[in-house]
Amino acid sequence: MAIQPIRIFGDPVLRATARPVTTFDKELRNLVRDLTDTMLDAPGAGLSAPQLGISLRVFTYHVDGVTGHLINPDLSLTEEEQDGPEGCLSLPGLRYDTKRAHGVVAKGFNMYGDPVTVEGTRLLARCIQHETDHLDGIIFIDRLDREQRKAALKAIRETDWGGGPAPVVKVSPHSTFGSAR
Repeated sequence: MAIQPIRIFGDPVLRATARPVTTFDKELRNLVRDLTDTMLDAPGAGLSAPQLGISLRVFTYHVDGVTGHLINPDLSLTEEEQDGPEGCLSLPGLRYDTKRAHGVVAKGFNMYGDPVTVEGTRLLARCIQHETDHLDGIIFIDRLDREQRKAALKAIRETDWGGGPAPVVKVSPHSTFGSAR
């Protein structure tokens, strides 16, 4: 088990667009394992590579007893929406109602480079959209309306982890293929 520190809101890697994975090797499989171990330990419903400081298009999820991962996701969303509470391991302790598509079909690859499709509604759809947003440098509070976002930023400043000095950047134990920030 290799539990890694999770990057907190304010870390620049969380705002960068992650690069597509092009090499499906042992290092990538180790990254997926570390993401999974860290997510389950946190505990969380999902975790993206940027949250461990690695700017690659990889995330893991654990929803309704199913654990999986997706690499280089491409999403198709339903028109029907859902609105419900959402949180993030990079914004510990904060939750806000966030609008998302009710359903998703996500196509991508597994850690061996095999094509996979993940379909889901409700929490799984929310999780896949949330983690894919991380890969695009979007944090869920960016999706809040103006008043909610203002309240979220105020709450962040009032936490013991927000509003302080810039976060300490830790060196990843994984090859970042030159994409760590």
